[in-house]
Formats: sequence, C-alpha cells, structure tokens
Amino acid sequence: MTGFGRAEVSAGPITIAVEARSLNHRHLDVTLRLPRTLTGLEMDARRLVQSRLERGRVEIAVELLPAPDASTRQVRVDQALAAEYVARARELGAAIGVGGDVTLAWVLERPGVVRLDEADAPAPDTAWPVLSDALARALDELILRRTAEGEALGAELQKLTADLRAQTDLVEARVPAAVERREARLRERIRTLLGEAPIDEGRVLGEVAVWAEKTDVREELIRLRAHLEQLAQVLGRGGAVGRPLDFLIQELNREVNTVASKADDLEVSQAALAAKGLIEKMREQVQNLE
Repeated sequence: MTGFGRAEVSAGPITIAVEARSLNHRHLDVTLRLPRTLTGLEMDARRLVQSRLERGRVEIAVELLPAPDASTRQVRVDQALAAEYVARARELGAAIGVGGDVTLAWVLERPGVVRLDEADAPAPDTAWPVLSDALARALDELILRRTAEGEALGAELQKLTADLRAQTDLVEARVPAAVERREARLRERIRTLLGEAPIDEGRVLGEVAVWAEKTDVREELIRLRAHLEQLAQVLGRGGAVGRPLDFLIQELNREVNTVASKADDLEVSQAALAAKGLIEKMREQVQNLE
C-alpha cells in the first residue's frame, strides 16, 4: 500500500528528520538513506522498520539537522604546520639572501594550514534514541495512511467476493440445465441420423450419464465456497491479511480454472470466465494490501 510519513525529533544538540514513503510490493523491500555519520545505525533502523511493516517497497530518508545555534562545519588551524612554513621560509630567505618577513596572509594560504571539517558526529548511543523516536513517529503516520487505504481496499474486496459468490451460485444453477440441454442435443442428432427408427433410450441415458460425470463440478464448487468463506473471515479479521489472501486467491483461481476446463456448455463457460475475471481483479487488489 502507498503512504507517507514525516517526523522531526530534537534532543540536546541533535535534531533528526525522517521521511518514510511506501509503494505497492508483494514483499517487504526497505531502502534506507542515512547521513554518513549515522551509517553505523543502519541495521538498528532496518530492524525497526521490519518490526512495523510486512509488505511494500519502503523508502526511508534520514537527515541530521544542525542545531539552531550551531554549525555542522568547523574551521581548524594546524599551528604546528604553520610554524614549520614560517621557519622554512625564513631559512630559505637567509640562505639565498632575500630579505623580508613572512606575513600572516601568506601563511594562511599555505596548503593544510586551514581546513574546513565536519562537526564531530554524535555518538551512536546518543543518536539512536533520537533516530528511533523520529523513525517510529514517521512510521506511525505512514501506517495511519496505509490503514485508511487498506479499509477502502477491503471494502472493494468484499464486494468482489460477493460478486464471485454470485457467479458460483450461477454455475451451480446452470449445471442441471446444461445436462438437459446436452440430452436434448444428443436426441436431436440421433433422430437426424436414424430418421423414424426407434431410439435406444438406454444408450441415450448412458451417454448423458458419462458426459455428466466428466463435467461434474460439484467438488470444485464445494471447495470454492469453502475458500470464499475463509476469505470473508480473513477480511473480517483485519490486520495484516495480504499473505493469507494471496494463498486463497491462488486456490480460488485453481478451482475456477478446473470448472472452466470441465465446462461443456456455453452458459456454464460464461459464468466461469466471469468468475476468473473477478478473481484477477481480487488478485490486483490483494497485492496492494499489507
């Protein structure tokens, strides 16, 4: 399911902002973007995300913000190196007979005397409570939005389940009529071949019985109804239902495919094809659920 959450937490000199986004995915795929100074906390952050979510492509972006009265960079001066430059410059001047003294501006321009460094990174023990708090709050908001989307998807799945149950009833109702139509077509073909000759009723009934046995879908319909009942129970239970629904959709599809393969009647085939279309829609929706 899709969702977004953001949180910002401060503690002492540390301020951490976290943005969490999720997209539809069959499995849990977590991408973490951490500042270089916090990379040591990646596994802890990943475990926290995995404990809260089960499915989806989740992107977590973490930013270490500067304190209002502090800078993230510091100017450092290497005094020993500066003194070495001055001493060597004066020795060179005396050696080659060049007068003049070394200026501060010249010293500051020498390589390595002045450098700009990042501020000291926070210790992991200090940063983790702030990061975990910000991450948990961002995940709370993301889950809240995913839950709202999940409720809408659940309502749609319940409607599709009711439609699939109606198609199952339709197949069951059409099967006896299909047997009667098969018998009527068989009698018509025999009359066409034999003309006025008497029809062997036993042979006709035997042929119809064999056909009825080959096209019998009662077991498949019983299993279909059982899977539909399970599906309704899972939807009513709520929570993380994506994986059990994945399994039930596969079973529903298997039974409907068998019904369609056995169908030797136009109306039964049409009902089976309509059921397959509903199951495909259900599969697409289930992939979006947690």
